[in-house]
Amino acid sequence: MTEPVHDPEAPSVDDRAPVIERIELFEVKVPLSELARGAMAQSDNGLGMAIPTEESWLEADFLYCRLIDEDGAEGWGEAYVWLPETGVSQREMAMAIRDHLAKYVLGARPTDVQALAARMDRNVARNEVAKGLIDIACHELAARELGRPVHDLIGGAAVDRIPLCGLLPLLDPDTTAELAAGYQRSGYGTVRIKLGTSPHADRAVIAAVRDRCGDDLRIRVDYNQAYDSATAVRALSLIEPYGIDAAEQPLPLGDLLGMVRVQAQTPIPVFLHEGFFSLADAVALTDAGGMGIMGINAERPGGVTGALRAIDYAAARGMGTIIHNQPLGIGTAVHAHIAAARFDRLGHSPEIAGDVMFDHHLTAERYVVESGCLVLPGGPGWGVTVDRNALSDHLIAEPTTCALGGTGAAR
Repeated sequence: MTEPVHDPEAPSVDDRAPVIERIELFEVKVPLSELARGAMAQSDNGLGMAIPTEESWLEADFLYCRLIDEDGAEGWGEAYVWLPETGVSQREMAMAIRDHLAKYVLGARPTDVQALAARMDRNVARNEVAKGLIDIACHELAARELGRPVHDLIGGAAVDRIPLCGLLPLLDPDTTAELAAGYQRSGYGTVRIKLGTSPHADRAVIAAVRDRCGDDLRIRVDYNQAYDSATAVRALSLIEPYGIDAAEQPLPLGDLLGMVRVQAQTPIPVFLHEGFFSLADAVALTDAGGMGIMGINAERPGGVTGALRAIDYAAARGMGTIIHNQPLGIGTAVHAHIAAARFDRLGHSPEIAGDVMFDHHLTAERYVVESGCLVLPGGPGWGVTVDRNALSDHLIAEPTTCALGGTGAAR
């Protein structure tokens, strides 16, 4: 029996306001696209990046969440799951939601996202990705109840076309330069380049891209934990003359003091990705001088609520924010709505790479990328709908369900 735990301090609300009645969780696995697999196969470790892991990456795991209110309206969330980054599996997240978080969600109103986030944080430590997944679905459910797009609930859309950053795997200089030029011809103004072979090899890659694409192309780099702090400082000093916007995760994910040392010795802003487990961690590292720019995806800081807090915090500190992830269709729309609502505070083009990474996006609608810009989906909620047949085709386990007054067991 899953019973809601009511907050005794909560104000009385209109009994007619619909509450969340059911949670459904779907564990899915989606193969990488032929294009992505071909590019990664050219790298030494077959991953297209320098991350020190033995976990394969020919397909990707996602956890989908469907919230249903008592009137039958629904809201969807999506979370990308990879153990070297998220630290938890789909099954662990589903069990955390079913056994521990669901009682704070069921019976709550999806519009009360701030209060719900606070209650989950008070009662369950960490588990940011699981909480973020619920928060994302709550935002869509609230928006669909009101018949509005999510961006209208979080500040309104400042733009309807979002400039994107093109992603380049860890490859040789000539191939990287050719791919960068292809993005540039397609209208992209920024690329993110995977580095981490060695400081001098990294410089050769960046030099080739600059020589091929000129100074107008903005470049950011991603080391995927390749170096210790001393080597990272040398590597950054070698590419600094080429004009680099930011450097992602140069050190192993636990080396926060090393990040402080690195940032103190380079003008290139560095930031966490694999090491970003909560907004509190990122704020503490920034305050310590170890991060010069904010890098987020929607689920990792705790959903839309956490992502907006991260962007607003960074803006108050005079920092930009890089939104980056490799989502499917729902996740792409989530990141697009966040980017549109906070566009003037970002300062950097988002990396939303699902369109080239995966062979299916699990949505009925295909999102549109024109001249390097993602067209903001229209309509209520996220503006896209889950393709239930495709979702079923990619399931790897029976859905997990929780309902008011019902069983929370998987079935």
